[in-house]
Amino acid sequence: MKQFFLASLLGSTIAMCTAAMAADTDLKTLEAAAKAEGTVNSVGMPDDWANWKATWDDLARIHGLKHIDTDMSSAQEIAKFAAEKDNASADIGDVGAAFGPIAVKQGVVQPYKPSTWEQVPDWAKDKDGNWALAYTGTIAFIVNKKLLHGSEVPTKWADLKTGKYKVSIGDVSTAAQAANGVLAAALANGGNEKNVQPALLMFAEIAKQGRLSMANPTIATMEKGEVEVGVVWDFNGLSYKAKMANPDDYVVLIPSDGSVISGYTTIINKYAKHPNAAKLAREYIFSDAGQINLAKGNARPIRAEHLTLPEEVKAKLLPNEQYKGVTPIKDADAWEKTSKTLPQKWQEEVIINME
Repeated sequence: MKQFFLASLLGSTIAMCTAAMAADTDLKTLEAAAKAEGTVNSVGMPDDWANWKATWDDLARIHGLKHIDTDMSSAQEIAKFAAEKDNASADIGDVGAAFGPIAVKQGVVQPYKPSTWEQVPDWAKDKDGNWALAYTGTIAFIVNKKLLHGSEVPTKWADLKTGKYKVSIGDVSTAAQAANGVLAAALANGGNEKNVQPALLMFAEIAKQGRLSMANPTIATMEKGEVEVGVVWDFNGLSYKAKMANPDDYVVLIPSDGSVISGYTTIINKYAKHPNAAKLAREYIFSDAGQINLAKGNARPIRAEHLTLPEEVKAKLLPNEQYKGVTPIKDADAWEKTSKTLPQKWQEEVIINME
């Protein structure tokens, strides 16, 4: 029996080593092919967003890849892939989570699973490798502690109902951040992707109290003192706080009674002129070094729980425990329909109550 066990163990070890060697060989083949292409062109991945500059610099330094980016929205990226086809000028893009499945439906992407694929949560990736979130965004509060009018710092949605401060969520009709803020509030109050009524009722009550601010939570409005409690993506909140003249006046936190987590995914153009360079870029983005680059840009890496971040980088992010109560969008189709009707409902049920 022991001999059989040892033989099985030896066989498994050999198989594992063979698989590791094959993976290493495949990666070296990819690196060589990417180096031969020599270029990777991106869309929606500018230097100053999520610290992409560091990743492009690393790919140039390590693999000799030249790079240019054209900044554009998620919808524009997919439209560009579809319109240019074999005349593709872009190899890879970065789009909001909802646009990954849309790109697949339109048939404009090709798959690639990086070597760290198993450490990406199932909810955050396409099973065939057509898309996978590299970093996440979770709806958070950014609070100006000096403008609470005697109230305590809100740590959950329920606190917003009784505070004395104004609440800024932004333009629900145009901003994905604001719309996801409504969804997060709905989830915390028993709603879901099909039913955001609990959130509308909560914000309507805040509006009746004269505490719903029309100020969009941005660096500019915060510097003017127009934002007391803002509803923002965590990476935006952390970035804003870091840029304030007095950052200690602000706190960024995930509401403890629930929030929604989403993120951004790379998509590799089906018609890419430099497909291997695009795949190598995705491989690097999901590596430890690439994930740390994102963290340096205040973006929470999708593999955060598997990384040992340098202390100075770790300090840029919120602690892992704050994310225990967050929920990914489970019914994307339902949320797409709800989000289309949300602006009108917001106007009719919330804005109408403002004093």
